[in-house]
Amino acid sequence: MATEPALLDWMLDADPALRWQVERDLAGAPAEVWQATRARVGKEGFGAQLLALQDVDGQWAGGAYFPKGFDFEGPEAAEGAGQPYTATTWSVNALREWGVDAALLAGTAELLAANSRWEYNDLPYWGGEVDCCINAYTLANGAWLGADVSGLAQWFLEHRMADGGWNCEWVEGSTRSSFHSTLNSLKGLLYHEVATGGSVELREARRFAEEYLLERRLMRSLTTGELVASWATRFVYPFRWFYSVLNAADYFRAAALQDGTQPDPRIADAIDVIRAARLPDGTWLQERRHPGRVWFEVDVPAGEPSKWLTFYGTRVLDWWDEANRG
Repeated sequence: MATEPALLDWMLDADPALRWQVERDLAGAPAEVWQATRARVGKEGFGAQLLALQDVDGQWAGGAYFPKGFDFEGPEAAEGAGQPYTATTWSVNALREWGVDAALLAGTAELLAANSRWEYNDLPYWGGEVDCCINAYTLANGAWLGADVSGLAQWFLEHRMADGGWNCEWVEGSTRSSFHSTLNSLKGLLYHEVATGGSVELREARRFAEEYLLERRLMRSLTTGELVASWATRFVYPFRWFYSVLNAADYFRAAALQDGTQPDPRIADAIDVIRAARLPDGTWLQERRHPGRVWFEVDVPAGEPSKWLTFYGTRVLDWWDEANRG
């Protein structure tokens, strides 16, 4: 369904990091138009602001996943306080997801290899650590920046759960996959595959893990059929590491485009939830703010219509409706 002109104009009146994606995926703009907008991301707005905050050693905030000097016993680490989103991994995630030209970070992969170590056991940056979400971000970021992350790709094959997905708590003895961990791992694997071509083994692992979420209709307990938790239907941008059916449906759209397949019918329940959250004016509300330190805000406060969520929601529904029309 064509997006209403007023709604489209509202989304287009945004930072280049969002505008180029609206132009490409919703407005049907010619490639030269959205590519020109995308080229602006690293030179103005959010992208330029974040690039300017990079340290001379290649990091952001002096740390790999947490800022330098983070007090793991202090109030920022307390229950419910969230976490800071200023360190290297989160900053590189944002630049990659916003579409910044990797050439603007020339030399960053080498600087991080030389200077950045994980807070966990002082491990070298591009080798990853034990958390599958962190490793998924590193896999995608390494593929983007040209680092050798082949060993990290293999790590995902070696750390799958028997039920198909992943769980960041495996080091604590967990043997069941997590919605959050599995989705983040899938997103990293898909980005790596698109960027590098991947391998037969990694594609098989990706599709096996997709089944974990599809069997649960992206939101339900396999044993009870009930909603897995309230966070599954709560929409927030930036997504960060948090699972939601919108975040998951957007992944499955990207995976279907990569694989040349139609939407899996088991996504239908999640699509209904996404559609029901759309307001009469076609927008989606920001439902909360993930707590934690940030460099700067990139979306509206809780309770206000979000251009980012409206973009993601509209794009997912357009994909689903187009495939299921007739």
